Amino acid sequence: MKLFKEFKEFAVKGNMMDMAIGIIIGAAFNKVIDVLVKKIFLPPLSLLTGGVNFQNRRIILKEAVTDAAGTLITDEVAIGYGALGEVLLDFLIIGFTVFIIVKFMNRLRNKAQDTKDETVATPKDIELLSHLTELMEEQNALLKAKQ
Repeated sequence: MKLFKEFKEFAVKGNMMDMAIGIIIGAAFNKVIDVLVKKIFLPPLSLLTGGVNFQNRRIILKEAVTDAAGTLITDEVAIGYGALGEVLLDFLIIGFTVFIIVKFMNRLRNKAQDTKDETVATPKDIELLSHLTELMEEQNALLKAKQ
């Protein structure tokens, strides 16, 4: 019963919803990046390298063995470095995109927290803390003047 109550509190507080939304957006973002890499970036790279498909690039350690009828006896053993290159390109694009988004969000947050900037509404807690700081500075100035 206690476990159910804790789960209910977790779900109602929004943590679960925030996490679900993040996972859904992440999955959609992954599809966008996948198409961006495979359909936008890799074709020009393939053209520059003479039509080489990076995903098929590999170092063959042992050739596949077939019998006289063409039936596969043992599979090929190969290191697929082309697939690794594609995944690394995915990672770089995702990392750069997340960096740009975080940088943009930080800029917006810093602008919103600046109490002197009138173009953006300052959150109430930041505004109250700013007024409190100003009042404390005034009080300190008055105390110093009395001494």
